[in-house]
Formats: sequence, structure tokens, C-alpha cells
Amino acid sequence: MNGKTATKALLIATACIEAPTGLLLLAVPSGVAAVLLGASVDSSVGRLLGRLAGVALISLGIACGLGSRDAQGQATVGLVAAMLFYNLVAATLLVSARFGAGLPGMGLLPVAALHAGLAVGCLFCLRASATVRKEFSREVPR
Repeated sequence: MNGKTATKALLIATACIEAPTGLLLLAVPSGVAAVLLGASVDSSVGRLLGRLAGVALISLGIACGLGSRDAQGQATVGLVAAMLFYNLVAATLLVSARFGAGLPGMGLLPVAALHAGLAVGCLFCLRASATVRKEFSREVPR
């Protein structure tokens, strides 16, 4: 799989994961928190934060979906770099919630593994993108 195809597949997969998750958080933040964290979000502040997180995930899904149309563009490289940061931090926080804070959520480790896998995909795509740009710059006289 070449870099362009891999980036397009990664962005489409990310859009298909993050946007529906965001919709769920927007609609039922307490339900998502119960499955993911094993804890309830009963306060109005907790539900508001869950819904805000949902809107952010929907936004990521939209950006990734649209970014998949231009898998070699400079803006897409920035999007994949931002998604790498997001996925690394998300995986770290979820593992920390399970083992550091002792939250019992049955979704913590599977979702952490998913984010770690997406981070690896981001690294692959960024590396492929850098290689393509390096090869292109060698061929084009300046």
C-alpha cells in the first residue's frame, strides 16, 4: 500500500470511528461514560463536557473525511500529525485511567488499543509522506 492510499484509508477509518462516537457522546454522554469508563456522568457539568467532547469528535470526523479527498496535500499532513498527537494522548490517558485511577470501564483497554493502532497508522502515513516529498524535491530542479 502506498502512502497516498494508506493516508486515505487511515483518514476514512478515523472519520468512520470518531464521528459516530461523537454522535453517541452528544446524544447520551452518560451511557458512553458508563461503557468506556465504568463510571457515570450524572452532573450537568459532566454531561456538558461529554457533549462538548462529542462535538469535537464529530469535527475530527468531518476533517478526516474531507481530508481523505486530498491525501497528499500539505494540510492533510498537518491533519495526520494532529491525529497522531490526539491518538497518542488518548491511548495514554485511557491506559492511565485504567491502571492509574483504577477505573473499571470495559471499554478502556480496547479503545486505548484502537487509539494506539491509529497512532501507528499516522506514523506510517507521515513517514511515507516525508519520503514522497523528499523524492519529489530531488526530481524537480529549483
